Amino acid sequence: FKTLKYCPAFPGRFGSLQDARVFCDVFFRYYNNEHRHSGIALHTPASVHDGTAHEIQARRAQVLDAAYAAHPERFHRRPAPPALPTRAWINQPPAIIETEEALPTNQAA
Repeated sequence: FKTLKYCPAFPGRFGSLQDARVFCDVFFRYYNNEHRHSGIALHTPASVHDGTAHEIQARRAQVLDAAYAAHPERFHRRPAPPALPTRAWINQPPAIIETEEALPTNQAA
């Protein structure tokens, strides 16, 4: 929630619960659909979630390839878009190792 609270538009106080809901609705719509996140290769959470990030990534690579082909002297090496994450988490769940003790009693071997 740090991103929310440090948003320049975040008010010191909300006048009502309805005001808070309206603000959060606008903020989360922006954050999920427009804001590019460095942790997910400068994509939006929505594009990673709906699978369009791969198509966007391919177009970015084409643009970078064209820029390199046109002016290779401007680059130290061939540019590439940041790699897409294999998984993205806000709070990564702990790894769970299933053992007989972790299974319900009716499923134990």
